[in-house]
Amino acid sequence: AGFFDPFNYCETQPESFARRRAVERKHGRIAMMAMTGCLIHNADIEFPGYLSKSANLKFSDIPNGLYGITKVPSAGLLQIILFVGLIEVAWWPASNYSGDYGCGFFGAKYDDEEKTQKLNAEMANGRLAMLGIAGAMFAEGQTGQTLQEQLLTLNFNPFA
Repeated sequence: AGFFDPFNYCETQPESFARRRAVERKHGRIAMMAMTGCLIHNADIEFPGYLSKSANLKFSDIPNGLYGITKVPSAGLLQIILFVGLIEVAWWPASNYSGDYGCGFFGAKYDDEEKTQKLNAEMANGRLAMLGIAGAMFAEGQTGQTLQEQLLTLNFNPFA
């Protein structure tokens, strides 16, 4: 299967295309993690204990959905941003367009043909995850209900 390239960017700007493909793969990975986190959190699977001992805030006190991030203390948000920045700079650098960061898939290494097939499958799954997390966030913003609440009340019919 090919892809749609009406302006021949792949031929005229191959480096730009490779970068955009790598960015799409990275965004797909982030969206897959986000969608997994959304499903797990909406299933009320949370870490035991405290998110912030000084604020007396437990993980279970954080509400599901988009607005849960507003309950995380500023120091916690800063830690998240610094950790993501460290990963971006040190582990998954933006200059690596191959999609292979040397960690393998649960330790498994693949030859070139199989790795290309796995990366293409990951790209397709990432695209679906981007649509999934965007849809979940949009639906929550429109209905005011989390994904779990929408499923439990059968409030997910787009034609209703």
